[in-house]
Amino acid sequence: MGAHHHEVVSVEEQFEFTAESKRNLLIGMGAGIALVLIGSYLLSQGGGHDAHEAAHAAAGHAAEHAHDHGAHGYHWTQRIIANLWLNSVYFAGISVIGMFFISYNYLAQAGWSAAFKRIPEAMPAFLPVPAIIMIVLAVFFGDKIYHWMHEGIMDPASEHYDAIIAGKKGFLNKPFYLIRLVLYFGLWYTLWRVIRTLSLQEDEIGGLDNYEKSIKYGVVFLVVFAVTSSTSAWDFVMSIDTHWFSTMFGWYTLASWHVAGLATMTLTIVTLKDKGYLKVVNESHLHDLGKFCFAFSIFWTYVWFAQFLLIYYANLPEEAIYYRERFSGYGGIYKAPFFINVLLNFVTPFLVLMTRDAKRTPVILKIACWSILVGHYFDFYTNIMPGTVGANGGFGAVEFGFVLLFACAFIWSVSTQLTKANLIPRNHPMLEESLHHDIA
Repeated sequence: MGAHHHEVVSVEEQFEFTAESKRNLLIGMGAGIALVLIGSYLLSQGGGHDAHEAAHAAAGHAAEHAHDHGAHGYHWTQRIIANLWLNSVYFAGISVIGMFFISYNYLAQAGWSAAFKRIPEAMPAFLPVPAIIMIVLAVFFGDKIYHWMHEGIMDPASEHYDAIIAGKKGFLNKPFYLIRLVLYFGLWYTLWRVIRTLSLQEDEIGGLDNYEKSIKYGVVFLVVFAVTSSTSAWDFVMSIDTHWFSTMFGWYTLASWHVAGLATMTLTIVTLKDKGYLKVVNESHLHDLGKFCFAFSIFWTYVWFAQFLLIYYANLPEEAIYYRERFSGYGGIYKAPFFINVLLNFVTPFLVLMTRDAKRTPVILKIACWSILVGHYFDFYTNIMPGTVGANGGFGAVEFGFVLLFACAFIWSVSTQLTKANLIPRNHPMLEESLHHDIA
């Protein structure tokens, strides 16, 4: 009787997206836009040109080799475009990981996560935002992001011809690229809508039909994502440095997205508990979420270090250039973010989440999750910025503004989605198991 009473009291929870929360997010977005405008004005007044000259002198051959833009001289708007691309890639990854988490939990028929599955289920709702931004940028400003989109780069008669890049034109050409871009977001979002609809129907009618269909669609998504997580990593990030490639880059980017998505979920769950929601989520749930963040921080570090060590040890110029740019190229402006990346993504979560009690303590989970989220922003920053803006990179008002704008928009999207269904999936067949989830 006790267990039954517990269920009746706890399972009906409706999230309220309050007027105060909306106001705060609008203020945040406004502050983000203001910072971007201020930063853009400062850049337009010539900020960065002196650094550009100095860094080219310091970086010498490395900078010239990797980003000889030929007729495409640097313009300050490139930093705006690069930041839009960076944040879109970062938040698109976090969003789609919500669907990834749900899918592998369905495939495993996992019970423990049923109590809070509405949180990862709400995350992919944001996908249309980065999709639209990235498609628009690729269509109109592709040559500001990608060297291979430059005029004449694949034309043997042109002075800008590059034989290595021309050899990749079967894959790296604008029409095929745009088709892939639409396919990634189209498949991810459509499959999420199907599973979301089944989940909402399950709330209303119960039974096992919707659950079994969800497992099937989850498997379809996992097959799709097995391919698209790697190819999207090549398209979104790796092909920025067109001469360079890594066979581990798909795993590396998936690991980065995955742990950032897990940190987002965990942070959201802990924050909702602070506000009095998700009463059914207990210490054991938090412990498992902490274990996920801990384990995949280590996994990301393993892939990151394996990629780095192989390239460092082989010391082949066409591979080593990638790290040379980030260590000593462009006057060394990417060296600090490069090492901050390792500190925040490995050292902090590893030390902070090592003990059992730490994984059960909300405040410590928050510290670890924030470290992971900031760290993986820097991960994508060091992957994208050197190839797009080179010596004109930096971290100023524009960068802060875009992060704030995207983060507030993402929170708004997730909050809106959470209001559309009961916070706990009341008819999920594994809910009873999740309510009594207990690990020693």
